[in-house]
Amino acid sequence: MDKKVELFVPCFIDQLYPDTAFNTIQLLERVGCEVIYNSEQTCCGQPAYNAGFWDEAKDVGANFLKKFTEENYIVAPSASCVGMLKKGYNDLFTNSIEHNRCRNIQRHVYEISDFLVNVIKRDYFGAELVGTAVYHDSCSALRDCGIKEEPRKLLAQVGGLELVEMKGQETCCGFGGTFAVKFEGISAAMAEQKVQNAQAVNADYIISTDASCLLQLQAYIDKHHIPIKTMHLVDVLTSGWANI
Repeated sequence: MDKKVELFVPCFIDQLYPDTAFNTIQLLERVGCEVIYNSEQTCCGQPAYNAGFWDEAKDVGANFLKKFTEENYIVAPSASCVGMLKKGYNDLFTNSIEHNRCRNIQRHVYEISDFLVNVIKRDYFGAELVGTAVYHDSCSALRDCGIKEEPRKLLAQVGGLELVEMKGQETCCGFGGTFAVKFEGISAAMAEQKVQNAQAVNADYIISTDASCLLQLQAYIDKHHIPIKTMHLVDVLTSGWANI
């Protein structure tokens, strides 16, 4: 399948989970995509936008629109950033000089699971990961991108992995960007609830398509020495390839 894909690497993944970015490239190349990476890309502007600094977010967003093209697919291992591009940019660029370019780019932006299942039409990649897992529906994936079944279809094909549902499946993990800083107590309690729900079904892994959620949950897990590991969906889908 000859498809050109421009890779968008979100700030969280660039700074804290670089292996996830490299695994995203592996995954896309495995299905025959030509991956293009522009090293001059920067933040999409979501932190400033969520904090109410829309002028600053627009400046950052305008730079994003310059660094990506209107012709190719744009894929990111983050529903949060894709949600910003698809929804937040409507507030920033509607009826602006960048309006048409923004709309064209928005039409080509996909979160990785959405792209693999609905564009490439593939759900099996030969991955293996032994254990029981829960999938955490991030707020951005569920509400901004409408993604729910796609990650589950992909995880159902991972050898050795049993995917189970947990209580409070669609409840926020408590990160919410600056929310975790401004309302630390509430944020920590929400993370605690999410991890306890995962423990209740004896999960070995909490999997998500948003690194920010995983950071939030892993911090709680580490602090309390809980035997659960968080994993990005992409890292799961590229697990066990050496066994093939």
